[in-house]
Amino acid sequence: MVAAAGDRVEWQVSGDWYPRTASLDPPARTSLDDLTRIVTQSLGPIVVVLGIVALVLAVLVIVLLRRVAALDRRVSLITAGGDGRSLEATLEAHIDKVYALGREVGELDGRTTALERASLGAFSRVGLVRYNPFEDTGGNQSFALALLDAYGDGFIISSLHTRTVTRVYGKAIAAGRSEAALSEEEAEALRIALASREPGTAKG
Repeated sequence: MVAAAGDRVEWQVSGDWYPRTASLDPPARTSLDDLTRIVTQSLGPIVVVLGIVALVLAVLVIVLLRRVAALDRRVSLITAGGDGRSLEATLEAHIDKVYALGREVGELDGRTTALERASLGAFSRVGLVRYNPFEDTGGNQSFALALLDAYGDGFIISSLHTRTVTRVYGKAIAAGRSEAALSEEEAEALRIALASREPGTAKG
């Protein structure tokens, strides 16, 4: 038979009691005491580590605050207009300008197209040949001049110069060809004019 008294355990053997000591403290209390002792011994290093972590966090916060402030200044410089408008107002103003430029570009494109069409009928291809058809005339004072537009339409002007008289002739050119017979110099002037074809024009 076993009987407990305080922190002792007594055993009864054949009617006699024999005391036997035994610990009745629960194991959880021992573990808690050990943990408390460990924490108490490591309290100094723990405080140092926490202080370092707090210092690092404080430095990071300061760096982030400075970056945010710099970014705010840059945004203010970008969005600040003469009247100190907000970002939304500034963007709306820029969008209006883009639309206005688009309209102007459209108008310029229309004018450019009209000018290109008008220029097709202008004399833009020229051929000139100077020569001396008479032996008694000094210098190449006679000439054949071909004036054509982009389609090869135009005319040839020929001038024959002598000591006593100068004669001028004109011949029409359509699509790079003449209905009248051409002299050697006139044909050469026409060839030079046709060879000076403008980029993008149809062949005459």
